Amino acid sequence: MDATHENGTVQQNITEDEAALYDRQIRLWGLEAQQRMRNGTICMINLKGVATEVIKNIVLAGIGRLIVVDSSDVKEEDLGAGFFFREEDVGNKRVDAARSRIESLNPLVAVETISDVDSLDWDAVVKRCDIVCLTDGSSKDIAAYDERCRKHNKPFYAGGSYGLSGYIFCDLLAHEYLAPDRTVSSDQAKTIKHRVQYPSLPEALQHKWQSLTKRQARHQNVELVFSIFTLWEYQKKHDTLPSASTPVEELESIAGSLISAAGIKPQILSIIPASQLQPLAATSQHEFSPVCAVLGGLMGQDILKALGGRDPPIANFFVFDGMIGSGAVSRLSMPL
Repeated sequence: MDATHENGTVQQNITEDEAALYDRQIRLWGLEAQQRMRNGTICMINLKGVATEVIKNIVLAGIGRLIVVDSSDVKEEDLGAGFFFREEDVGNKRVDAARSRIESLNPLVAVETISDVDSLDWDAVVKRCDIVCLTDGSSKDIAAYDERCRKHNKPFYAGGSYGLSGYIFCDLLAHEYLAPDRTVSSDQAKTIKHRVQYPSLPEALQHKWQSLTKRQARHQNVELVFSIFTLWEYQKKHDTLPSASTPVEELESIAGSLISAAGIKPQILSIIPASQLQPLAATSQHEFSPVCAVLGGLMGQDILKALGGRDPPIANFFVFDGMIGSGAVSRLSMPL
C-alpha cells in the first residue's frame, strides 16, 4: 500500500517492471534502498558539465523525481562538457534544451525544470526535495544554499570543476546509514546502523589543522585543498574566478594567509607554489569533460548512497587532481 512521503508526495512501491529494470541495483543495495531512491526527489542547481554527469547517474539509477534549476542560456562553451546540448541549442535556455534528453534516459523518472529563478520560492522547492545539489557555485552561494537546506533539515551537496581539478562538499546533517561492522572479522561481520554528524560549510572551513602530519598532508592532497580555498577567496574578493592574466603573487598571498589561519605547521605546509597556482588559475573558468565525468560520477553515486542509506558517503570534502588522476578526502570539522 502506498504511503505519504515526508515532503508531501505519495510514496510509490516498486512495480514488477521496475524490479526487473533495476534488478542489478536491488541485488547490490537491497530492495529497501532502491525503494527510497524510487521515492526520492533531487534538486540540481546549475546545469553545467558536472551537473550533467550527476543527472545521468541518478536518473539511470531510478530516482523518483528530478528538479533542475538554471536560468542561463546555452553558450558555445557549454557544448564541450554538456552532452545534453547541441549546436542548435545555443541561445536557448539550458533546462529547455536538456529536458527531453534527460527524460529519454529513463522515462520512469519525472523531470521538472525551472528557468525563472527571480520569482522562485526557494523554500518551497527545498521542502519538496530529499537532497539539494549545487554545482559550479561560489563559496558564498554554497554557504547560502547550505544554510537554506539546514533550515528545512535537508541534506546538501556542492561540487564543481576548475579546469583539471575539482571538489565535492557535502553536509548531510545527522546522517544514518547501514554498513558492515568493521570491528569483527569478515566471516562474523553483520550490517549495523551508523550515525555521523556533518558540519555546515562555514563550520567545515573553521577546521584546524595543527595536528596534520606530512604523511597526512600528502594523503589528503592538502596543497590542492588550499588551492581550491584560494580560488574561493579570490572569487569572493573579485566576483570572478582568476584567469591566466591574474598575478600569481596575489594568489600566493591569499593561500599563505589561509594556511596560516588554519594553523598548519610551517614545516608541513607554508606556501602553495606558483607552479600549482598558475595552471589552476589559467584553467579555472574552463570545463574538461573527463574531469566533469569523474566528479559527476562520484557525486552521483554518493547522492544515491545518501538517499538509499547504504554505505558511508563522503565525509566531507573531496578533491580531484586531474594532473595525476587521483582524489583525496579530508574530514573538515568532523570527528574520526
